[in-house]
Amino acid sequence: MLRALALNCTLKPSPAESSGDLMARQVLDALAPYDVEGEIVRVVDFDVKPGVEADMGDGDEWPGIRDKIMAAEILVFTTPTWMGHMSSVAQRVLERLDAELSATDDEGRPVLAGKVAVVAVLGNEDGAHAIIADTYQALGDVGFSIPSQGGVYWNGEAMHTTDYKDLPETPEKVASTTQTLARHAAHLAKVLRDQPYPAP
Repeated sequence: MLRALALNCTLKPSPAESSGDLMARQVLDALAPYDVEGEIVRVVDFDVKPGVEADMGDGDEWPGIRDKIMAAEILVFTTPTWMGHMSSVAQRVLERLDAELSATDDEGRPVLAGKVAVVAVLGNEDGAHAIIADTYQALGDVGFSIPSQGGVYWNGEAMHTTDYKDLPETPEKVASTTQTLARHAAHLAKVLRDQPYPAP
């Protein structure tokens, strides 16, 4: 059994409905047939302090989220698009992950090197490709491995207000891309579990 953690970086705190929750759930559902179980964490519901340390003190709730990341083999990084960019919550998550650049396991490997990350982006404006590219770079830098076709996105019609959660059904292309993402992510996670990167 593998574990997946979906970080929903919406700006909307619970219990507001979130398109990010829907897309994250769809990715987790697509992973399930490959013996992957998972959960969704809505980051904005937690007091994640600004900074680049693993624990910023004074009530910082990032360490609990970090523990969940460390316990999972697959990270599903989900963000809305705002003004052409990832959400400020998503940016904060990447900044907090910066602390892992110098963290290593008992054999000297980057502590995140055995983990897989995929990216899901949604919004009713352009920016998904750029967000996925930026996020791939950041997640790769801190140690995650990105599978082939490890990104999925939905952009609504420009300057309209329809949300992903309000669509009558999931677009076929989004659904098929999600299936590919899940298949490749589960495969890579199993490979890395069975054949870890070599130690220095």
